[in-house]
Amino acid sequence: MNNNSIGAVVIGRNEGERLRVCLESIREQLKYVIYVDSGSTDSSIELAESLGVYVVNLDLSIPFTAARARNEGAKALLNLNPQVEYIQFVDGDCEVQAGWLEKAYAFLKESDAYAVVCGRRRERYPDTSVFNQLCDIEWNTPVGEAKSCGGDALVRVEAFQQVNGYRESLIAGEEPEMCFRMREQGWRIMRLDAEMTLHDAAMTKISQWWKRHKRAGHAYAESYELHGESEEQFRKSDCMRIVFWAAGLPLIIAFLCFFHLMFACLLFVYPFQIIRLTLKYFRQFRRFRPSFFYALSNVASKFPQCGGLFSFYINKLRGKTNTIIEYK
Repeated sequence: MNNNSIGAVVIGRNEGERLRVCLESIREQLKYVIYVDSGSTDSSIELAESLGVYVVNLDLSIPFTAARARNEGAKALLNLNPQVEYIQFVDGDCEVQAGWLEKAYAFLKESDAYAVVCGRRRERYPDTSVFNQLCDIEWNTPVGEAKSCGGDALVRVEAFQQVNGYRESLIAGEEPEMCFRMREQGWRIMRLDAEMTLHDAAMTKISQWWKRHKRAGHAYAESYELHGESEEQFRKSDCMRIVFWAAGLPLIIAFLCFFHLMFACLLFVYPFQIIRLTLKYFRQFRRFRPSFFYALSNVASKFPQCGGLFSFYINKLRGKTNTIIEYK
């Protein structure tokens, strides 16, 4: 692996010891590492500097987004070393696994058609809470050709610059949106069957789960607003499912109940959907508990997602700037 052609951009805010683990996992492997801080009030900046990492402090007068932080980090990295051809983006609560950078670098070096490569992100403490376990399941996307990546990925600089990086106005969902624009330009995305990062969601409360899915709904709506009219109809099906399950169907049932209360029985479609999905996931996981909770989450999450979706359109009508939704 040529250390002059690959660098890393880490973003974070008040990650504490998780940031140390993250930076040490990369600093041992790469010469060029940038840490972008989004207004931390802990010792994150001092910690990064003590590890010999170049630090970028985001301007506090401009709203924070992960997209903006990653773009600023990429800019600083390329100013530091214009020879960089690949950027490993990492969230500050993740640890890069040994061997990942070599595998990802080798893949992009040999595969000119691919703009992004990612691998398996795992939860560090999946048994701490059911919410952490749900994240671990969510991270396990299919291996092979993909439509998008998550926050951790190795990105080809040529493709990144061609689409002008991440869209800084997005408060969430910036990675799939950038990947969509890359695919529109003919680039491809790959998920390798390789361990990539350990993530610490630190989700122990249902309120955190709710906010996380509200943010997802907002991201679906904003992405659909941007690219819903494309040939792919980006995020249209996601938005339609959210509106149907969390707004359309409940309103139809409520309307029918004005004529006869027996129509309230239609609400049983929700537990039936949970049972159906539990059986589907059980064939995959071979364990009842994760299958049930993942099915329950998939059905119940439509409601906070709907809240996020409608908040986007309400803010748009009011001409109000969208603000970041944090769950931890």
